[in-house]
Amino acid sequence: MNRRTLLAGIVAMPLLARPARVFAERPAAPAADDVAVLRAAMSIHPGLYRYLTPHDVERAFAAFEHDYLAGMQRGSLDVCYLALSRLLTALRCGHSYPNFFNQTDPTVKALFDRPTRLPFDFEWLGSEMVVTADHSDTGALPRGTRITAVNGGSTARMLERLMPFTRADGHNDGKRRSLLGVRGAEDIEYFDVFQGLLMPPAGGVHHIAATRPDGRETQVEVPAIGLAARQATMTRVRETSDSARWSYAVRADGVAVLDMPGWAMWNSKWDWRSWLSDRLDDATHTRGLIIDLRRNEGGDDCGDPILARLIDRDLAGWPFTPKVRFREVPASLAPHVTTWDDRFRRLGVGGKDLGDGWFALREREALAPIRPDTRRLRVPVATLIGPANSSATFGFANAARKSGRIRLFGEPTGGNRRGINGGGFFFTKLPGSAIEFDLPLIGYFPDKPQPDAGIAPDVSIPTTAAAIAAGADPALEAAAVWALDTREN
Repeated sequence: MNRRTLLAGIVAMPLLARPARVFAERPAAPAADDVAVLRAAMSIHPGLYRYLTPHDVERAFAAFEHDYLAGMQRGSLDVCYLALSRLLTALRCGHSYPNFFNQTDPTVKALFDRPTRLPFDFEWLGSEMVVTADHSDTGALPRGTRITAVNGGSTARMLERLMPFTRADGHNDGKRRSLLGVRGAEDIEYFDVFQGLLMPPAGGVHHIAATRPDGRETQVEVPAIGLAARQATMTRVRETSDSARWSYAVRADGVAVLDMPGWAMWNSKWDWRSWLSDRLDDATHTRGLIIDLRRNEGGDDCGDPILARLIDRDLAGWPFTPKVRFREVPASLAPHVTTWDDRFRRLGVGGKDLGDGWFALREREALAPIRPDTRRLRVPVATLIGPANSSATFGFANAARKSGRIRLFGEPTGGNRRGINGGGFFFTKLPGSAIEFDLPLIGYFPDKPQPDAGIAPDVSIPTTAAAIAAGADPALEAAAVWALDTREN
């Protein structure tokens, strides 16, 4: 999907396909105040013009203002949320969106707690929806089943309709498809939110057309489920848990597998550093180590201790230069933002003026290199990557390749080699609707032109419906074979 297509969709696509959910209370401020706060926020967004021209931005803003003001006048929280989501998606910044997890309880209840969800987990393989776990209690949708239609509309068309609301960096649509998969890994799944807002089922039932793994076509009615039922199927350890969030096991062939589905550790009291250190100590006695990051979007830099055991000199694995678009947070924006570190409010103070409205970070804010650990890990190390990797795990894939000590297997990452935005955030609340959105503060830019794409693996092994049906993991097995061959040679 190119920029012109996306912007045309922003202007042309109607937001309402059904009656809208209304605000629980009257808006606290006029709609014009919300627009002013959003424009102040965008004035310091480091990625505003990375993919869009000023004309593109104004066109997207005009469409936003039209829909958002109409939503406020009608008291429709749905319309306001969709209008903001679509505008932020147009920036092609994977860290800019109305964060489900930062909304007020009434907003969460109104927008996300609806009995509209599909009762199964799935992945998007191209434009195909492929079942990975069936929770419908019908037995009709085994693993590897391809869903061809939902409620009379093709799943390919469903995906096309959802993509303009799905965040990713640049034109990395693999990340968008990944984010729209349902894996039982998030308290609130991205697909569920926008499918519920845009394409809810009638009468609490989904009408499904599908092709089973054996080739037989079937049609089945399945119940639409709510938020609590979806969360009951979750397979991951919650971020707030003090239990181990990762797993480590040594296979019968002597190759160790370290599965790290998430690196967001700021809400956890789990001592992940000690846990990881102990497993890396054990891995020195194995025939190889495979690190599985395929479901890991990012979080903290939990991969640095691994890299430190593999290198013999300092490693600057982040190939981007940080820049910001403000010295101090604008006065018109300051009352409407919160953050975990108030030093972000003066992020550009003391940094070099780079011209054209850009400022460098202060020297003490620059990223320090990864320094070697005296405890060396000398076994072959492979990492499984995929389109979910778009923040800290995108950075790890960059550093892994630069180190020369890790071989990458799987599929291209999310993120973008043209750079991403993040590093610090303002959680920005629109005063009228009370909708929050995440505003990244630091733009990371390559020193020379790069392709508009993620990082390609050294060994490409796409996921297939046949592998899902068989419960096979070709990428993991290929990495294990490589590790054993490398160790023996």
